[in-house]
Amino acid sequence: MNKRKIIAASGKYAVAVLLIIFAVLPFFWIIATSFNPARSLLGANLLPSSLTVNNYRDLLSNPNLAFGKWMFNSFKVSSIAVTIIVILTCLSAYALSRFRFAGKRGVMMSIMLLNIFPGILAMIAIFVMMQQFGNYIPFIGLNTHGGLICLYVAGAMSINILMVKSYIDSIAVELDESALIEGASYFQIFWKIILPIIKPMVVTVAILAFMSTYGDFIIANLILKGNDKITVMVGIYQFTQERFDTNWGIVTAGTIIAAIPVVVLFFISQKQILDGLMMGAVKE
Repeated sequence: MNKRKIIAASGKYAVAVLLIIFAVLPFFWIIATSFNPARSLLGANLLPSSLTVNNYRDLLSNPNLAFGKWMFNSFKVSSIAVTIIVILTCLSAYALSRFRFAGKRGVMMSIMLLNIFPGILAMIAIFVMMQQFGNYIPFIGLNTHGGLICLYVAGAMSINILMVKSYIDSIAVELDESALIEGASYFQIFWKIILPIIKPMVVTVAILAFMSTYGDFIIANLILKGNDKITVMVGIYQFTQERFDTNWGIVTAGTIIAAIPVVVLFFISQKQILDGLMMGAVKE
């Protein structure tokens, strides 16, 4: 019996080690390539004999790449989108949790259906829609940051509203009723009572929204085309195009720099993310 347990445990550890290697090896390979003078991924070694920062220097100093501009575009779009997402999500979730109104059931069903529908299937419709919007409202059309922000906000609202609403549902309604008796308005109840309580969930929504919008490639590549408009993820993809001669050293250097803000944000806020998700999942 003990022998069987040892064999079973050894098999589990072996599978775990293989999975860890499978997940970690590409990361270290990218780091090694970014410090390798070779321009090819195949020519790079996991432990390069000579390290160089020329790839980072060329990336940041070459005016044709505009990497700094792309990073700024990503931060700008993500910051504005996250601010709007948090505001609209909290207000919508509070209204759906606390108020009774005609069509509330239909709204909830629509939000749930939006979560089921694969967004990738709507790419053509989104492109045509944004093209038409641009004819009437230029600042939210194609190749505009306003249009990209609108798409990010619309795409993130449904799941976030459900999470925050679930959190607000767990808060005793008696708190609202007591505040109403004392003469508080609904907005005062939300601002001074509900919002401080749901702060962990709000932080979670903001962090996850920033990570998803900052790291998005598909929608940004669909909407943005100008070299001065694209975000950093689209810019890194363009490194692999012919006009950049596919210098994989620069590609990996750009990947490392672009990943640093998200990695740092995740390690700083991972406790808040877990707390927010756990609190939103447990209903008293």
